Amino acid sequence: MKTLTIGLQMIVFLLVMAEAGCEQAQLVSESPPKADNDFDFSTYTSYDPVKVDIMPLTEFVSPGDAEGTPKINVYVSLLDSFGSQKKSPGIFRFEMYEHVQRSAEPKGGRSAIWPDVDLTNAAENNKYWRDFLRAYQFNLPFEPSGNQTYILQVTFLCPTGKRLSDEFTLKHTR
Repeated sequence: MKTLTIGLQMIVFLLVMAEAGCEQAQLVSESPPKADNDFDFSTYTSYDPVKVDIMPLTEFVSPGDAEGTPKINVYVSLLDSFGSQKKSPGIFRFEMYEHVQRSAEPKGGRSAIWPDVDLTNAAENNKYWRDFLRAYQFNLPFEPSGNQTYILQVTFLCPTGKRLSDEFTLKHTR
């Protein structure tokens, strides 16, 4: 009988030990709840634009019957730190330079500069946004000369103060 009692005590002891586990209890300290007006923007900074990309759809467009002036259709996408195309408020600046062949600095003299396009207003931003491309489309009037090659530079001024820039080579052929 004594053996049976000791055996049962050992089984109960093992069950209690197995149920309790080996880990020590940890005290959980809760951080104080944030006030509604104390919003943490640092978690969302990785979604800010970090790169401007002039898409290969960018091209010279000759005037048709209805249109009077030649133009450039420019397609620009903004990329976040994950490489995803996104929509963002900001200001776009467009400049066109002559291309200098066989040079360490291929950007020659400036041929054109257009007025800044301010897209900080939601309605204005939506006017240029093409959701199916996940990019912005701009139509810039420009009269190219002959079979000239140009460098288009796009600068995006972020609301945070960052300046993002990209260049794209365009060749006009008649």
